[in-house]
Parts: sequence; structure tokens; C-alpha cells
Amino acid sequence: MALTKLDISMLEDVSGANNLVKLDTNAKIPATSGAGLSVKPGPFTSSSDPAIDSNKALGTEWLNKTSGNMFICTDATAGANVWTNVGAGTGNIQPHSFQGSNYGISYGGYAHPSAARTNQVDRTSFTTDGNATDVGDMTIGRDTWSGHSSPTHGYACGGYSPGNYSPNTGNTIDRLSFASAGAMTDVGDMTRSKRLLGGVSSETYGYICGGHTAANDPSGPATNYNEIERFQFAASSNGVDVGDLLSLLGNAAGHSDQENAYGYVSSGSPNTNVIQRFAMASSGNSTDVGDLTVAWGERAGNSSLTHGYTTGKAETATSSNAIDKFAFAASSNSTDIGDMPQQLHESCGCSSTTNGYTMGGGRQGQGGAYGQGSDHIFKFSFTTDGNGTDIGNLSGQIGYLGRNGSQY
Repeated sequence: MALTKLDISMLEDVSGANNLVKLDTNAKIPATSGAGLSVKPGPFTSSSDPAIDSNKALGTEWLNKTSGNMFICTDATAGANVWTNVGAGTGNIQPHSFQGSNYGISYGGYAHPSAARTNQVDRTSFTTDGNATDVGDMTIGRDTWSGHSSPTHGYACGGYSPGNYSPNTGNTIDRLSFASAGAMTDVGDMTRSKRLLGGVSSETYGYICGGHTAANDPSGPATNYNEIERFQFAASSNGVDVGDLLSLLGNAAGHSDQENAYGYVSSGSPNTNVIQRFAMASSGNSTDVGDLTVAWGERAGNSSLTHGYTTGKAETATSSNAIDKFAFAASSNSTDIGDMPQQLHESCGCSSTTNGYTMGGGRQGQGGAYGQGSDHIFKFSFTTDGNGTDIGNLSGQIGYLGRNGSQY
């Protein structure tokens, strides 16, 4: 097919859609209107990464001009922004979540039938139902400690070990690396030796609530305490007394809310139906914000994004396998939303993003003497109220665990 040569006389002036551009007599593009053009703004630039309270509009691009990391705001909730890394770097910026998505961890305990205090670190998968695995050791085997979680480490504080109970062991703050597991390290001391502790965690601090001193503790006679004690996650540090519970209380279940604003304590010894709340950001005392369905004792504590849960035993003539649930958002009473497969006391509570886990504990009314250890791992749903299921076993029959474990 023959081709026709184009010359400038064949071109039309730009006067409508799909026309070619014809240069003017000076070989320039003729004047045109920019009214229909839009200019995309460049990214917001800073020498640092965004924060959860940067509070930019949804879709804002943020360039860290020092590191070269690029982020986009994918959730503009005030004070709880989520910034997704879309550059060559790694790591998103998002609010700390107390819940875990990988594993729950319990520490040591009272081994049955030997009655020895063990030092194993049991890790339970949140992604696959099954048995726990022993992945490390405490510095000294202890029971009835409090468990805490930072974004990178798990902590076990205080507890009781016969023959080793002294200011150098009963006040120990042990730390476990989530990434490597293995042997725990002693990173600080509590204000005093205590056992039967409630554990609460924010992103930056662990809070040790209440507790009990055993009769053979050289630091003093048997008694309960009302102290709210705080230790820092970022560095090895000792505990500091920052407030008081409403009463002298041991064996309390701890609960942590999503916004890192409040810690909650429920049940305990002596038995109580009071749900207490204290502000984690500032030193202060707890307040009464609701009631459990029964005056419970020795219950495990769990936390979803919106609710606290307790599971375990009411220390009365008749024990219970009920699951109690209460809302974080408002002062309110709890409701009974289901049953666990077995009646247990002094179990360890861990929390994933979707489920609560209750591990080990003492058995009662199930063919064994009061206090006989259990190796069961029970799971119940945070999204649908209902009964718990038995999904695996710990590394041994373990009783007298902490009311709260660790998770990541």
C-alpha cells in the first residue's frame, strides 16, 4: 500500500478533541488553557517516620527524607493512625495491640504430682490448634507470677518457689525474647517479694497488681497487698509503686484495653465481684466500674479489643466453669456468655486477636483432689459468644500458674 507524505498544510488547528497539534509560525505550541489540568501534590516530607497520632488525612503520603521510607495513611482514626510502608523499607506504623497473632506463653508453675516448681516456658500456637512446646527456661522455677507483653518480649514477675523464696527470687522480673525464646534473663526487681499477682500491659510498661506474701517470706508475714506497681519495658528497670487497688487483693485477673488507656482487674482472693479500672498513662488509684456475675476467685484473665473475660473457678462450695465478659467502653456489669470444658482454678489466660486461651491450672470436681494439675489448653471465641473447646495440652500437668500469660 502506498504511503502519503504528510505536510503541515494537512494538519488542523487544535480546536477540538482528537485533533493534532499544529505549531504556530514561530514553531511553538500555540497558547492553550490549563483549566482542565490537575496537579497531584507531592508527599508530606519529614526527617522522621509518621506516628499513630500524626493525624493526617486518609491517603496522605509521608516521605521520611532521612531513611527514604515512604508511608501511606490507610486508617486516619484520630490518635490511632495506621501508616502502611509502601517503599523499599519495612515496618508499618500502627497502634500497639495487647493481643497476639502468633503465640501465647505460660511460665513455670506447680508440677503435679511432684509438687516441684518448674521453670519451663510453654508456647501455644494461635494459628494451629495443638499441643504447646517447651521453648525456654525461667531463671528460677516459680508459680503464681504475673505475665506481661511488650511488642518484643514476654515478662514473668514475682512468684513463689519453696526453698528459694527470698527478696532475690520472689521479686524477680524475668524477660523472654519473643524472636529467639530460650533462657530468660533477670532484668529488674519488684518493690517487694510477692506471689498471686495480676498482670496488665501497655505498649511501654508492665503493671503488677495486688499480690500476696507467703508466710515463709523473710520480708514479712502473710498478707495481701493493694499496690499497683509499674516497670518499664524499654530498659532493664525495677518496679515503682504508682497507685492502689480498692482493696488488699491477691490472685486478681488482669485485662488490657486496645487504646493503652486503662488496665482492669477483676476477681481475686478474697473473692470479689468488683471490676476495677485504673489509668495506665498516669499514676493513680483504681475505681469501681462494674460487677462480675458472681464474687469470683482465682480466675484467668483475657482481653479482646473491646471486652475483658474471666474464666475459672469461684472459690465457694461449688466451683464453676462459666465465662464472664464485660465491656471496656463503659462502666458496666459482666454477663455469662458460655462454659469452659472443665472447672479449673489458677489457670493462665492468653489472648489472640480472635480467641481467648486458658492454660493449665488446678482441677476440682473432675475426679482429682483439689489442686491437682491440668495440662489442658482451652480456647473460646471473642467474636461469637459460646462455650470453650479443648484444643491441646501443655508440656505437663501444671497448676498455680499466673492469672495472665504473655502473647505476641
